[in-house]
Amino acid sequence: MIRKLFLALLPLAFATPTATMAADAADAYPSSPINIIAPFPPGGGTDSMTRLVSTHLAQSTGWNVIAENRAGAGGTIGIASAARATPNGYQLVMGQVDNLAVAPWLYPNLSYDSVKDFTPIVNVAGTSVIIVTRADSPYKTLEDMIKAAKEKPGSIDYGSPGAGTITHLAAVLLQEQAGITLQHVPYKGSAPAMADLLSGQVPILFTSLPSAFGQLKAGSIRALAVTSSKRSAIAPDVPTVAERGYKDFDVTVWYGLLAPAGTPDAIVQKVNAEMNKILATDEMKKAMGAQGAEPLGGTSAEFAKTIERDRKKWGPIVEASGAKTK
Repeated sequence: MIRKLFLALLPLAFATPTATMAADAADAYPSSPINIIAPFPPGGGTDSMTRLVSTHLAQSTGWNVIAENRAGAGGTIGIASAARATPNGYQLVMGQVDNLAVAPWLYPNLSYDSVKDFTPIVNVAGTSVIIVTRADSPYKTLEDMIKAAKEKPGSIDYGSPGAGTITHLAAVLLQEQAGITLQHVPYKGSAPAMADLLSGQVPILFTSLPSAFGQLKAGSIRALAVTSSKRSAIAPDVPTVAERGYKDFDVTVWYGLLAPAGTPDAIVQKVNAEMNKILATDEMKKAMGAQGAEPLGGTSAEFAKTIERDRKKWGPIVEASGAKTK
């Protein structure tokens, strides 16, 4: 009898210290700076979102939070580096729909698995892709641009923040549905793409709404359409692509915070709780609104479902489009 009782209690003897150690680690976290990787260059929507989150998280908690740019390959280089980081909560990354849900279908040799290699923390913000041109452009509407493209196939260049990004894919889908051909000019981020649009190097730009919002408010660019199914609350005067006759056209963008797979759940939940607190504040809503985005929030599990849902959604679309990147 005593032997049976001993054997029954033995697993608990080993499990309790482990649970205690995990709790202690979460209580002590963070004891050093937290890096949040922005996988795009400074000046773009992802960079702005990463810095906004880093600043407000630091202010709210007193933690030392640092935004770090690791750009290249449509955001996949920065994401891959986060996947290889030690899973201790000190190396996080601001992922997006393009490099977590779209990239697995575009890059045949992708060095990370967006589901297996990460622990989602929280879905931070949502926005739309926006199609813009210079304020003095001859294209007053989306129809103007499409008409010109049909008259001279392949004569119109368009920029995007990078090959394989959702902005690039939005352009591919529009070309398919409108029956037009545009020439893609990929950039290493939104900022250099916007600079070339303003200087006249490219006439059209597909980019995230946050990365274009400042120039849009300043009046230096004109918005032709947003790609979400509904008009943006941040730019309510800009029509959707669907409104212009392309039924069911819907390309939305989200930004979410992730940790490497294996990060202790207690740490993930601690960061999630703090993020949801700041995302619910009027200050953060206003700050995100100024960048053309809306706060989301929610649980780690909910964000994981969003990633899996969008991976399934984009797979057949990418395959049908024929869009591939080496």
